[in-house]
Amino acid sequence: MKTLTLKATAVGSLPHKNSKDAIDLIFNEFKEIPFWPQLSGVNKHEEMTVQYIQGIPGIIYDEENCKYIYDAQSDEFFEALEEFFMDYESIVNEKDFTNLDKYAITEPFSSAIPLYLDKFKQGNYEFAKCHIIGPFTWGTSLCDSSNLCAFYDETYREVLIKGLTLKAIWQIMQVKKANPNATTIMFMDEPVMSQFGTSAFITVKKEEVVEALAEIANVIKDFGALCAVHCCGKSDWSVLTDAGVNIINFDAFGYAKSLGAYAKDIESFLKDGGYIAWGLVPTLDKDALEKTNLIELEKKYEDAVDDLVNKSKGKIDRDLIIQQSFFTPSCGAGSLTMPLAQKAMKLVNELSEHLKTKYGVN
Repeated sequence: MKTLTLKATAVGSLPHKNSKDAIDLIFNEFKEIPFWPQLSGVNKHEEMTVQYIQGIPGIIYDEENCKYIYDAQSDEFFEALEEFFMDYESIVNEKDFTNLDKYAITEPFSSAIPLYLDKFKQGNYEFAKCHIIGPFTWGTSLCDSSNLCAFYDETYREVLIKGLTLKAIWQIMQVKKANPNATTIMFMDEPVMSQFGTSAFITVKKEEVVEALAEIANVIKDFGALCAVHCCGKSDWSVLTDAGVNIINFDAFGYAKSLGAYAKDIESFLKDGGYIAWGLVPTLDKDALEKTNLIELEKKYEDAVDDLVNKSKGKIDRDLIIQQSFFTPSCGAGSLTMPLAQKAMKLVNELSEHLKTKYGVN
């Protein structure tokens, strides 16, 4: 039976300027859940807010301000929109993949995916970790010419949600072609979730974020994959549990005890089979990463587990938390030096192996 218990993977970005070197590092270190990397050092189009624009109607390049924006008013947009919705209907609801490659992620938006799939098919891996940007983060990062965030435009928010869904399906189908027996773990990267509920997004309703995440999550699960959300900070974790995701991934080095405030939600989440992916290796704090070691990370994990048990007043069983834990760095490693990125990848795997031995997990 497939299980994620105490395994290791990573969030996404690496600092490499050569995609083959990045893939070699990943497959050397991550023997159980290899991932494909974002490599903005290879091409700036691999930056997370740009990487998924192929095939999405209405996204144009603003030459004056040197950035991508959306235009939901032009005749060209409305013409493309009709075809886009037809594609979505046939792919998602009819399982007709004739037009799915229109929503592929290819060069220059990803240099690593072909290398990753080629390497993946050579091994007997149970899991493949893939990713898209989350709809809340993309919707609050992508703006129109008047600087209105896409998330506030009801029509264009729906475009982004459905576009990201198609990006996720394309990846799931690519993994199935490479290894039909492997399960895809599709992460939605939501760094802006750490700002949800603050004055910056005071007008955003909780149900809007839940609905956006849930729409994508439901399709991901319908296609036989697991759905994760990564937030590199703390947040209102009930948003993710309400959205029906399988995995919550967060910066557990800095905010390990933030789950305790939502103990009731986390209790139901774990009892329903959900996993916590603890981001314990501090890629967001270079000084901390230089100083940290296996002993410190083990203690942080054990303290966090105990805190969640205590704040649930014993309703969450400690063994259940351990059984439904696995590990990542706290966030991507793209901003790190090469030696520190390599240390982060090595350390998260060492933590995984150490705790599997400690708790007798094969």
